[in-house]
Amino acid sequence: MKRLFYILFIATTILSCKQEKKAKEIEKPLSIVEKIANAHGYENWHKVKTFEFTFGGKIDDSNSGRSWVWNPKTNDVRLVRNNDTTYYNRNSMDSIAIKTDRAFINDKFWALIPFQLIWDDVTYATEVLATAPVSQTAMNKLTITYPKEGGYTPGDAYDIYFDEDYIIQEWSYRKANTKEPSLSNTFENYSTFNGLKIAQEHKKSEGDWNLLVRNIKIEIEE
Repeated sequence: MKRLFYILFIATTILSCKQEKKAKEIEKPLSIVEKIANAHGYENWHKVKTFEFTFGGKIDDSNSGRSWVWNPKTNDVRLVRNNDTTYYNRNSMDSIAIKTDRAFINDKFWALIPFQLIWDDVTYATEVLATAPVSQTAMNKLTITYPKEGGYTPGDAYDIYFDEDYIIQEWSYRKANTKEPSLSNTFENYSTFNGLKIAQEHKKSEGDWNLLVRNIKIEIEE
């Protein structure tokens, strides 16, 4: 009887500890990058089977820009550009694939920057209130910095400006973490694709410059 009581006591204690640990994990406050990612639908990403988009080009020219199809679960990538098609897998790349992958990483970064905050090895500062570079309005600002070694563009920094709903509105890119921005532009014309909120236009404060992320199609697993 004592042995049975002891076993039940141990089992109850273990179960109680697990429940307490789970409760603490649930109560753990989200980091600022998690809040931004979730505001853009990150909780739906695990269902994505293929992510298709065209980077750059012109709306009235179907052959312009770089068109990608990415399977994030297998890391298979397809690029169509100027009627040429390239296939490769990010888990096994040769020198030719690496050249294509540089373009893919750049284009995917523009399309999925809210999620890159979770995926990438970045250092981020505490958010502050600052004047956004394009609209010149007050917004929340988060600065992220990439390691000085590794990756295709080591040491780069980004100042990300977002609203009260944690939706990214503008950013400034600072190559190699220079003080002055190399590029500042907006994030606008958001649409939601199977739960993922993605900006399709990026404009500067001057001229008619507008970088497009278009032809977005997201296939999900049911």
